[in-house]
Amino acid sequence: MQNEFSNMERAEVLTAALPYIKKYSGKTVVVKYGGNAMVNEQLKQQVMEDIVLLWLIGVKVVLVHGGGPEISQTMKKLGKESVFVDGLRVTDKETVDIVQMVLAGRVNKTLVNLLQIKGGHAVGLCGIDGGIIEAKTKDEALGYVGEITKIRTQPITDLLEKNYIPVISTIASDRQGNTFNINGDTAAAYIAGALGAERLIMMTDIAGLLMDKDDPSTLIPVVTISEAKKLYEDGVISGGMIPKVDCCIDALNHGVNNVVIMDGRIPHSILMELLTDEGAGTMVMKG
Repeated sequence: MQNEFSNMERAEVLTAALPYIKKYSGKTVVVKYGGNAMVNEQLKQQVMEDIVLLWLIGVKVVLVHGGGPEISQTMKKLGKESVFVDGLRVTDKETVDIVQMVLAGRVNKTLVNLLQIKGGHAVGLCGIDGGIIEAKTKDEALGYVGEITKIRTQPITDLLEKNYIPVISTIASDRQGNTFNINGDTAAAYIAGALGAERLIMMTDIAGLLMDKDDPSTLIPVVTISEAKKLYEDGVISGGMIPKVDCCIDALNHGVNNVVIMDGRIPHSILMELLTDEGAGTMVMKG
């Protein structure tokens, strides 16, 4: 069977990527990982390959992950029902213990292991480690769901300086020792902002921001904050996309250069976004 690409074609691809490699080498990129790309085993392998490749060319990658489906599965096995209000999991004391066990334990260490199998050097953290994410109760009705009050970047930057890939699960604590479940998109936005990241990549299960939510061909490739506000008013940004775009705007306002809402179902979408002319998904910019 002949190779699909000739050596010359491979060389041309690598040469075309050179300006982007120069642009991002030495810069910090935060990837929020979740959705179908996390559940589908083949996509998971490809995401880890993308991250290791970026790391090898000198990009300082920080991986922030959720794990909602795994939490729900574990709760079901333990005979506990998952309850959601406005997309947030109602989290009593027993549930927050399960969330911590699943996110900071199995999910986090599985990702660290995969990155290392692919040739990277990774260290798993949760928001409690080194006081990375400090939080308070968001709403009494939600229980131990946290609202971020402070991000401490030193544990993350220490690892980046020592050439590790930090892998962060979104568990937080307060100064009284309470543990909180934090929305993954929100945590990624705050962490990216605190790090002054060059780019935040938000992996989702849709093509990006669409003029018509049922038509992928209506993808909006670039949107500014002021344009996004108009799209809110017109009802284009609605439902589950509202908190995601809110997080993008928060990240921009806290110092991130730009944010991309990306379809994590597309193989190697991270490399397409960072290392090609084409890009992937919707870029949200200050304007």
